[in-house]
Amino acid sequence: MFASIRNFLSDESGPTAVEYAVMLAMILMGVIGTISTFGGHAGAMFGNSQSAMQAAGLGS
Repeated sequence: MFASIRNFLSDESGPTAVEYAVMLAMILMGVIGTISTFGGHAGAMFGNSQSAMQAAGLGS
């Protein structure tokens, strides 16, 4: 009985899956943060371009 518990506690195959899940979560947080940061800036940039084109008489 104690041998099976000792084997379960010394088995290191479980923590690797947890480590991969944590790494994946951190990568996804970074990607989502980057997209949200640069997404707002890109939208503002295209809005400014559209306004400038309309002021020059090139847009509708």
